[in-house]
Amino acid sequence: MQSEYRQRRQAVLKAIGQGTAIFCSAPMAVMHNDVDHLFRQDSDFFYLTGFNEPGAVAVLTSSHDEHKFVLFVQPKDKEKETWSGYRTGVEAAKERYGADEVYPIDELDEKLTPYVMKASRLYYHFGRDRAFNDRVISLWQHLLRKMTKKGEGPVAIEDAKLLMQQFRRVKSPAELEKIRQAIAITTEAHNTARDMVRPGLYEYEIQAVIENIFRREGALGPAYPSIVAGGKNACILHYVENNQPLQDGDLLLIDAGCAYDYYNADITRTFPVGDRCSEEQRILYDLVLQAQLAAIEQVQPGLPFNAFHDAATKVITAGLVELGLLKGDVDKLIEEKKHKAFFMHGTGHFLGLDVHDAGILRNLDKTWQPFAPGNVVTVEPGIYISPNYEPEEGQPVIEDRWHGIGIRIEDDLLVTETGHEVLTSGVPKSLDVSTKALAASH
Repeated sequence: MQSEYRQRRQAVLKAIGQGTAIFCSAPMAVMHNDVDHLFRQDSDFFYLTGFNEPGAVAVLTSSHDEHKFVLFVQPKDKEKETWSGYRTGVEAAKERYGADEVYPIDELDEKLTPYVMKASRLYYHFGRDRAFNDRVISLWQHLLRKMTKKGEGPVAIEDAKLLMQQFRRVKSPAELEKIRQAIAITTEAHNTARDMVRPGLYEYEIQAVIENIFRREGALGPAYPSIVAGGKNACILHYVENNQPLQDGDLLLIDAGCAYDYYNADITRTFPVGDRCSEEQRILYDLVLQAQLAAIEQVQPGLPFNAFHDAATKVITAGLVELGLLKGDVDKLIEEKKHKAFFMHGTGHFLGLDVHDAGILRNLDKTWQPFAPGNVVTVEPGIYISPNYEPEEGQPVIEDRWHGIGIRIEDDLLVTETGHEVLTSGVPKSLDVSTKALAASH
């Protein structure tokens, strides 16, 4: 992988010209009374270095005569490592991560200036570490004061996160291999969960099985808080309590994915808890599935990013009008966003190191960026009719039989040279409800 990280850094160095880019690692978060969360590296930092420790800074520069890639890391410390785990240290980091030079992090203020003083501009993302933000601003202001005398130095600061969007959006073969592995593990977890679901189990029991498979198969754990939502709980988009018993006759929505070496899967399926579902559930499920299939067809190289959302929205809105759940002209309803009472989120997002991964969606002129080969994107339309739904003025009152139904179907797609590949096809989307079982529900 080191050759891959080196290629990524070279691409960034080419893009910044005579600039200097500064990337800060993620901090070690503290929960309560000095109990640490599990550490999760900043995605941009990891993408460029592969270095997986807190308290580090990476510098990329073309303006220094000798060093183009510099790391500042925590030095070896036997006492602290006893409490918090092993550190790579300065000497090993240089050899292991291919840096031209590595310094202890406590020498940052002293050593950083030579890598910035001749740069034409700085690239840095002002994140949550306010103290480090202030250090970067202070350094820049110091160099600005000297610029009129020396005739060199950074004249501006640009957002490094925006810089990284263009590189992270297209996945390399090595990245795709990790995404496929995350999806393979998540596929096994979803299929196992579906096979074990029955009335009387608790949502958290399903969650436990899913997340056990994640860890057992080598994943870091859940890519995001797992959603296991039975019945009306599925109408809460980010339901994570997962503490209710599953009821016969309800649908179960599972939105869960694992992180494998920081690369993520994101899959949602909705299916009956028991051996039956109502006609209303089946009708809405079929509508969501039609919307998803229409959206998937719009995931093609060269098509704009909004095309798949527009396709899903059109199918869902037209279907709701046909069912009498919305009233009016379909195009006007969409223009007035009336569909958002039932389909209130986007149809998908980029996927990679982050679940909602890097990738610029719109240009400065408001036009949409097109899909490109190597993009990985989720496709996840849904319909949610809250048990507390109240229609807007001019919209029909909805009978109780529709209330409390929440459905989402989500797949992960790779954009190819000629179209797309559905990476998550190993998880069935059929309701698997027989005509006899359906008849028995009436």
